[in-house]
Amino acid sequence: MALIAMKDVTIAFEGAVAVDRVSLEVERGDYLVIVGENGSGKSTLMRAMLGLVKPRSGRIVYGDGLVKNRIGYLPQQTAAQRDFPASVEEVVLSGCVNRMGRLFFYGRVEKEKALNNMRLLDIERMRKKSYRTLSGGQQQRALLARALCATDAILLLDEPVTGLDPAAAQEFYDVIRELNRVHRVAVVMVSHDIGGALRDANKVLVMDRGMDFFGSAAEYRERFTEGKVSANG
Repeated sequence: MALIAMKDVTIAFEGAVAVDRVSLEVERGDYLVIVGENGSGKSTLMRAMLGLVKPRSGRIVYGDGLVKNRIGYLPQQTAAQRDFPASVEEVVLSGCVNRMGRLFFYGRVEKEKALNNMRLLDIERMRKKSYRTLSGGQQQRALLARALCATDAILLLDEPVTGLDPAAAQEFYDVIRELNRVHRVAVVMVSHDIGGALRDANKVLVMDRGMDFFGSAAEYRERFTEGKVSANG
């Protein structure tokens, strides 16, 4: 069963359609890249997957044991968030909040999970440093570790390499590939960086409010090369 299944989903704001009749499935181990022009509905669709936006029509179904508050999410960063005055460890631990129910303090389980994710992303040595002092690439690793504290199954990443230099972006893609291929974490990524994002993807969705294309990455590459699909990230 799919982790997330969207069935003929339409989303509108004040009567204006932002997402029009989208149907897709994200299964365990998938790596789905969503591309399209600005304003094509990419981020709105992702917010719907998170349960933050309610469809006007259609259904979003969670399966294979997934629930809405166990989805790892890495949103686009604002300037204020990059200057957040907390330690790396505090930022990562905050990803455990949805797991804690009514508890008000992080326990041993949450602290171990945060530490394991910092080790996985090679930022354990930075855990006591101020988040605001890190490089862009290091901040993204911290935010990714935070997202992993919320999930073992699926990550939703909204423009994750924006603002990163090419070397840091490549490192980030390498980390995502390992999480996907080795740890079998499903990935849904919205990106303008088509070349980098598609390197390891197995599915592609091209959006223009509706679905201009949805299929395998291999099919997308073939059609895009032949000029049959136009998708400017």
